[in-house]
Amino acid sequence: MRITSLSTTEDTLREIGARLRAFRLQQNLTILDLARRAGVGARTLGRAELGDNTNLETVVRVLRALGRLDALDAFLPEPLPSPLRLDAGLSRPRRRASTPRTRKPRTTDG
Repeated sequence: MRITSLSTTEDTLREIGARLRAFRLQQNLTILDLARRAGVGARTLGRAELGDNTNLETVVRVLRALGRLDALDAFLPEPLPSPLRLDAGLSRPRRRASTPRTRKPRTTDG
């Protein structure tokens, strides 16, 4: 299954779990072997492979143990600077979001 912006959170978690399981089996590892390598419990890994909600630390540990931690860089690449900010001479990355500006309603003097 392809993960898209239309995928539900549950579907996405299940797909991530299925992919973790596929990589584990591709490397001919049991759940217990991979759990030991990753430093997580076998039940925790099993739940992650089923798509149960797991924490990010578990995912990072499992990806590292599978030799796939580099996949996170493709998953969430470092943001590039905005061309508009560069054009305005602002090379530093934003540190906070701004509030949207509201326009004042036009008044007609008659």
